[in-house]
Amino acid sequence: MTGSKVFKDIRVVAFDCDGVLFDTEEANTNYYNRLLERFGLPPMTPEQFAYVHMHTAEASIAFLFAEETMLAAARAYAKEMTYFPFLKYMEMEPALVPLLKKIRPSVKTAIATNRSDTMLPLLEKFRLDAYFDLVVRSIDVKRPKPHPDMLIKVLDNFDVMPNQLVYVGDSLLDEQTASAAEVQFVAYKNPSLSAALHIDSLQTLETLVNGGVSG
Repeated sequence: MTGSKVFKDIRVVAFDCDGVLFDTEEANTNYYNRLLERFGLPPMTPEQFAYVHMHTAEASIAFLFAEETMLAAARAYAKEMTYFPFLKYMEMEPALVPLLKKIRPSVKTAIATNRSDTMLPLLEKFRLDAYFDLVVRSIDVKRPKPHPDMLIKVLDNFDVMPNQLVYVGDSLLDEQTASAAEVQFVAYKNPSLSAALHIDSLQTLETLVNGGVSG
C-alpha cells in the first residue's frame, strides 16, 4: 500500500468491475478472440486487449473492426453470440465478499462500470446482488467512462460530497473518471496510475472506513 493522503468521513466506496471485482482477462480474451476468429482475423494483440479491458463492448468492437462493412457484421454477430456464455471464465477477487461484509452497512457500496447488460447477471451468478447498494452501468448514463457521469450519478444517489466517495479502479479510464468527477481515487494493482492510494489487496480498503488511511 502506498499513498500520502488521509481519507476521512468516507460514506461511499465505488468499484470498477473488470480487474477489480473480478479477474476478467480470460473471459474478455475468449469473447473478443471468438469474435475476431469468426471474421478470419488474428487474436488480439496486448494493445488491443488493453483497450477492450477498459472500454464498453460497443467501443471495443468498433476498435477491433475498423472496416465499416465488417463492423456492421461484427456487431450483428456479437448480438447473436452474446457475452453471457463467457461469464463462467470470470474469477471473483477472493477478498471482495469479506471486505463488503465488514464495511457495510455503515458505508454504502456501488459499482461504476463500462459493462452494460452483463453486469446484473454477473452479480446474480456470483450471489453478490445484496452487497451493492447501487450499480451504474454504461447504459445507465449518457456518457460512459472516462466521462464523470457514472460517479456523479453515485454522488447524487447517496447525496454525498466528492470527498466522501472513494472510487477503486485499475485502469487509466478509471483514473480519468475519478479526476473528472473530483472524487478520491484508489488504484488497484496498477502502480502506473496517479492516485491518492495504491493497493494490492481489496482487504486494505477496510482501513478506509476504520480510522482512515495514511501513506
